[in-house]
Amino acid sequence: MPTVYSPNEEFHLKIKPGDVGEYVILPGDPGRCEHIAQLFDDSHKVAANREFITYTGTLDDVKVSVVSTGIGGPSAAIALEELIHCGAHTFIRVGTSGGIQPEVLSGDLVIATSAVRMDGTGTEYAPIEYPAVAHFDVIHALQYAASASGQRFHIGVVQCKDSFYGQHEPETMPVCPELTDKWNAWLKCGALASEMESATLFIVAAVRRVRIGTILLVLGNQTRRAMGLEDIQVHDTASCIHVAVDALRRLIAADRKQL
Repeated sequence: MPTVYSPNEEFHLKIKPGDVGEYVILPGDPGRCEHIAQLFDDSHKVAANREFITYTGTLDDVKVSVVSTGIGGPSAAIALEELIHCGAHTFIRVGTSGGIQPEVLSGDLVIATSAVRMDGTGTEYAPIEYPAVAHFDVIHALQYAASASGQRFHIGVVQCKDSFYGQHEPETMPVCPELTDKWNAWLKCGALASEMESATLFIVAAVRRVRIGTILLVLGNQTRRAMGLEDIQVHDTASCIHVAVDALRRLIAADRKQL
């Protein structure tokens, strides 16, 4: 159902039922949408407003879409809510991250099973005690797709935050001791990588009863830099995107078998 502010279309995404597929890839960066859409059949741009760019096409004769969410939890929650209003039920976030564990190298992929909830948006949906967990179906599809790609990948917990510079320049923040202590805790607990959207998306998806998962490219690793180890930055998201599209195909195929 559209919001009261825009009765004929979704207020932010500028879409309506029928404009998007039931299966959606969610990059943060609007600039990635066209590249992802090129991997669909018969793709076309549906809408563009603020940080939200929407393309729709097909995969294996099933309508699919790609929609950018922008940076952080608030805009990601808006995108997910409005896509659900328009009938979407299965989502894969494709994004970038910074490695936390020293063995998580630049260029590796990370499939999130769950996320540390250092976001603010999710607390307006569920108490902080409720875990932010990806859907098993999507994790499973991403795992198979990553294995088939031959790409090096890891599966486990990621950490999400609202402040990019709180992670990278904690010493400049008045709450530096808290940020540093928590970062060290995530490191000791085995969190694989840090990013900014999955915790919110997982919580919203749980509340709205839809499926979601996340796959991330590791751009760099500040733990390795702090240890004096090699850390060559990697910015090419092509491998991550291809795995996500393959995983979406696998989900579509699995759902067809259950019909």
